[in-house]
Amino acid sequence: MSTYVPKADALARDRKWFVIDAREVVLGKLAVKAATILRGKHKPIYTPFLDTGDHVIVINASRVHLSGKKETSKFHHRHSGYLGGLRSTSVAALRQKHPTRIVEEAVRGMLPKTKLGRAMFHKLKVYAGDTHPHQAQKPQPLALK
Repeated sequence: MSTYVPKADALARDRKWFVIDAREVVLGKLAVKAATILRGKHKPIYTPFLDTGDHVIVINASRVHLSGKKETSKFHHRHSGYLGGLRSTSVAALRQKHPTRIVEEAVRGMLPKTKLGRAMFHKLKVYAGDTHPHQAQKPQPLALK
């Protein structure tokens, strides 16, 4: 018996859209659920070397919850590539300046670090407020609790 490998045109047709409300949801649990859907691990046709995942919309990203003292003690780092180019920002400051980046970086860390992972990440849409411009795609709400 041969192994089933889904065709590329069938994958593009079967993509769904999901909405996750991040209000008062722990960041790690939200990121795990979003990364699972983006990779396609919730589908029976999951293939590790193909992009079988769906689209994910995260709303209310500015109101995501961090447990413990992570709001002040956790830092996000970025590097310019030059000597001494490391920049660190606390999560509290990052939440004020770029509230969507907290969720984006958490989900990106759970995806593969390859071209395939970057393609999966492009299917993630994160919004700080409770509105999004993707009503035409008829997204399905996804409950985390």
